Amino acid sequence: MSIDRRTFLGVVGFSALAIAGRSSIAAPVAPPLSTRWAMVIDPRKCLKDEGCIDCIAACDKAHNVPHLPERAHEVKWIWREPFDKVFPGQSSSYTEETLKERPALVFCNHCDNPPCVRVCPTKATWKRADGIVMMDWHRCIGCRYCVAACPYGSRSFNWLDPRPHIKQLNPDFPTRTKGVVEKCNFCEERLARREQPACVVACPEKALVFGNLNDPASEVRELLRGRYSIRRKPELGTQPEIYYLV
Repeated sequence: MSIDRRTFLGVVGFSALAIAGRSSIAAPVAPPLSTRWAMVIDPRKCLKDEGCIDCIAACDKAHNVPHLPERAHEVKWIWREPFDKVFPGQSSSYTEETLKERPALVFCNHCDNPPCVRVCPTKATWKRADGIVMMDWHRCIGCRYCVAACPYGSRSFNWLDPRPHIKQLNPDFPTRTKGVVEKCNFCEERLARREQPACVVACPEKALVFGNLNDPASEVRELLRGRYSIRRKPELGTQPEIYYLV
């Protein structure tokens, strides 16, 4: 069977395009950098001003955290605890005295292996792909299983209606209701706007550093390479993503 010159050239040209297309598809392409958010805290910088609570105040204001008169009803996103309570079994006679004698900042640890997520019957708490452990207050039924499962005391239950106890209402963030659990969310609403967490921005000593743990060039990775760090209760296997430089 014969083939004319025009048809032959068309077939050859189509074949060349197909080969070029296959070559470009087969070329190696670097995968996009994944994100794993983490916080690094330098307690020495934090302790320069013992009375400073700028990070706590900024968090409370940004997230409508109520200030209830009775400690039994307290709601906390960021707070301070004695060093020995935060790091039981991790201090020794060689630990720097200024660290042991002063309180440490504590948050939700946004664990890689969060026990709170496993026990929630309504999936009101879940872990995002970037590692942030989230809360859906509309789905929370107040069973407090997550409160019992969290080994860090990082969750608060609203025993009372929190709304009358908000000092300065932030209309851009939802308020909660009586009977639900709440906690730090790593300022996910600010991250969506490409902004740093409120506590990081508010810290005058720059003691809090936030960034992508999966990025080798990020500041959090540089700090962890250059300084020894500890995490809370590492023996539990929860893999917290709050690191403390010591």
